[in-house]
Amino acid sequence: MKVTFTGLAGFVAVFGVLSFIGLVLAIGTDFWYIIDTSKRENSSSVSLSSHSGLWRTCNFHNQCWPFMNPFGAGRNLSDSQRQILNMQGTFIILLPLSVILLFVGGMLGFISLLARAYVLLLLTGVLLLFGAVLSLAGICVYMAYSAAAFREAVDISGHKTLQDIEIYFGWSLILASVSFVGELCTAVAFLLTSVKVSQQTNQEQDE
Repeated sequence: MKVTFTGLAGFVAVFGVLSFIGLVLAIGTDFWYIIDTSKRENSSSVSLSSHSGLWRTCNFHNQCWPFMNPFGAGRNLSDSQRQILNMQGTFIILLPLSVILLFVGGMLGFISLLARAYVLLLLTGVLLLFGAVLSLAGICVYMAYSAAAFREAVDISGHKTLQDIEIYFGWSLILASVSFVGELCTAVAFLLTSVKVSQQTNQEQDE
């Protein structure tokens, strides 16, 4: 099947926009991490279940509060606690930075598609590829952070305290993962488009 410039341009436009919207929605929503205490509560009228995003934690009554340092402001932090705080700061930087790169790459990609400029198309592909790497790194760091925070909670509260509590990742993390795939596909498509433009330019020069 012959791949045309128009087909590649349409592909990068659709996937690029969807990836950007998906990542923005993922970062802006609060369903990355869900704690379900319904099995423990049974007949209790007070729900302790919650869902968390990158910036805040909310209960299921739409009451939210921003993330705070759970270990206090003291200096006597353990190595694991310092690592958890460092990981939290890392994914909070990486994922928004990926959104910025995706936006800049989208603007640059639009100009490069109109101009059919090989250098700009190649630069856009590399920029979006770097943004995809940042997205993947941010997602991986968040998952590692969640696991480390759970282990720390077990050490502090004891395993029995967390019995009958279900903890799992939510749809915001899934949306961010799907966005990463779309961002990666868009980057590859821009690189293929740059190759296509280069080939057409060489053919025109040979003629």
